[in-house]
Amino acid sequence: MIPKLFDLSGRVALVTGAAQGMGRAMTLALADAGADLLIADINTAQLETTADAIRKMGRRALPVTCDVTDIEQIRAMFRELDREFGQLDILGNVAGPGQLGRPEDIELELMSDIILGLTVARFCCCQEAGRRMLAGGKGSIINICSIGGVSALGRGNFPYSVGMGGVAQMTRELSTEWSGRGVRVNAILPAQVVNPGLAERMQADPQLEAQFLSGIPIGRMGQPEDIAGPAVFLASDASAWITGGLIPLDGGNLALNAGGTPGPRA
Repeated sequence: MIPKLFDLSGRVALVTGAAQGMGRAMTLALADAGADLLIADINTAQLETTADAIRKMGRRALPVTCDVTDIEQIRAMFRELDREFGQLDILGNVAGPGQLGRPEDIELELMSDIILGLTVARFCCCQEAGRRMLAGGKGSIINICSIGGVSALGRGNFPYSVGMGGVAQMTRELSTEWSGRGVRVNAILPAQVVNPGLAERMQADPQLEAQFLSGIPIGRMGQPEDIAGPAVFLASDASAWITGGLIPLDGGNLALNAGGTPGPRA
């Protein structure tokens, strides 16, 4: 039985990036807590697999193929939500592009694309969700940001970090604007969470994983399933007085001073 504070029965969530990784893990966690869902991704085949997993839990799932860097596709997705569910209680704003590029070399057109995809398009999702939640007087928006949104990553992460910095401040501003009208807005800040793209990079550069782990005191890389608990917490009444928060999901990365050394492993 789901504890009452965490029970999402009767609520509707929209989660982007639901085909794999943290988006899929968030989706399944919300469904397990009782929510029905509209799930979105550009990967139709894997999105259907996620939808099937939700239905096996006895929850309703509506998969919508959507490029969430395209404003018109985002707005069409929310119109589909209105037709099929007629309510929105939770937004999991997960999907967004990532691109490496050193600041002295990056083309301005690429920089604009990354800011559009990471910040402007995510704001469009927040705006569409916020309008609906404000009309209903309640809701929870969960933005996936990054430790790179509040600290510098280096290693050519310039466009990604700048875009995520916008997501962090957007979260604070929207919370300040909307929380008094019932809509809470928070962000989760992951460190290095293993996904197919990151796994390829670590395979290509054998020293990269050790470099990441040197900044993670808990001693392991993040896994997509690590998002499940924080997502359900922020979506539910258990976090009713938490808003405008930037919550690390980083194994202690942000707590570690750059000159610090993690303690010995047990």
